[in-house]
Amino acid sequence: MPFMVNFFRGDLMLRHRALQILIMSLAGLLLNACTGSAPASTPTPPPAATEALPPTPTSAPAATEIPPPTATTPADDRSLPFEISLPPGFKIEIYARDVPNARSMALSPNGTLFVGTRTEGNLYAIRDLDQDYLADEVIILRQGMNSPNGVAFREGALYVSEINRILRYDDIEAHLAKLPQPVIVTNAFPNQGTHGWKFIRFGPDDKLYVPVGAPCNVCDIENTGFGSITRMNPDGSDLELFAVGIRNSVGFDWQPETGELWFTDNGRDQLGDDLPPDELNHAPELGMHFGFPYCHGGAVPDPELGQDRSCEEFRRPAMPLGPHVAALGMRFYTGSMFPDEYRSQIFIAEHGSWNRSTPIGYRLMLVRLENNEAISYEVFAEGWLRGGQAWGRPVDLQVMPDGSLLVSDDFGGAIYRITYQE
Repeated sequence: MPFMVNFFRGDLMLRHRALQILIMSLAGLLLNACTGSAPASTPTPPPAATEALPPTPTSAPAATEIPPPTATTPADDRSLPFEISLPPGFKIEIYARDVPNARSMALSPNGTLFVGTRTEGNLYAIRDLDQDYLADEVIILRQGMNSPNGVAFREGALYVSEINRILRYDDIEAHLAKLPQPVIVTNAFPNQGTHGWKFIRFGPDDKLYVPVGAPCNVCDIENTGFGSITRMNPDGSDLELFAVGIRNSVGFDWQPETGELWFTDNGRDQLGDDLPPDELNHAPELGMHFGFPYCHGGAVPDPELGQDRSCEEFRRPAMPLGPHVAALGMRFYTGSMFPDEYRSQIFIAEHGSWNRSTPIGYRLMLVRLENNEAISYEVFAEGWLRGGQAWGRPVDLQVMPDGSLLVSDDFGGAIYRITYQE
């Protein structure tokens, strides 16, 4: 299978580069030993990532089963610790507390909210038993997983992404008290931890879409399978590249009318506070290249790798976003609660910058579309950043059956619910 061979080739390339660096370092030490001089100190480079990274795993840890499940009953107080600014008529409240490192969300038709994590290693099920839109149970289904960031629900089964594989828990709502052993849908993905956590969703074509982030801040990944969005059949077969030239996408959705894919992408670091922008991208067809690592934001050639390539070669962003905002989850609003002007518009969760001298992000943004073109980018909800310090970091979004909007927060360990009333 060419796709798997490409991933293996990418692993070899990275290991070869690491081996070169190791050989050069050993040669330097031997030379210093022979000359009697002390080795020069080498400054430690800053971490090359838009989000803080977990240690790179050498192998996937075994998940820990925890019978009986841990459940907590949240307090009735729905208020947030600090004020969030919203447009008139909108309100934000707590939906679920005590959800450490809450990341991606998936809702079953029966109303169970499944939540993945990145650094915590937990998989959660959240239930609102009396349907008052305040969670009654937060159940830890499993612990010790390998960055189970992504969750997707299909035909009674929960799909969960770890760093290098996709798992499936069949008939999961009948087994919340004790999960069965999962089916391994595929283990074809690389095990690099840098940008290795995955957001997953089923598309309108009933294929599972899985991103594969670049294993670096910026590096040559052409024809390696890294820096892509892939898709496969629900059983893991027919794994293929859908789009490439993508540094690290942690959120995507399909336009309700056209069925076309839109996704966020995190721009590279270490080009200063204001470059490059993060991106909102539109991929209406298979096989598009979005520029990484040669061109960033559609207009910024990479100083290291972009000398021989033109930004005109690649698909431009539908909308450049703020620099280093860490744009993660995105959803087209398909509910009926919000005013009509929000219908089929895009909400984006900005996780927030990690090393910008003036922090930016930590908010929900709204991108308005007209004739399938992004025309504006504006703040919808903000307040998770106060006086330059963050108390919350939005990650993912979920439209609920009543039209309200859920927001996960991995820093605050909570799920919020946004409603509208005239």
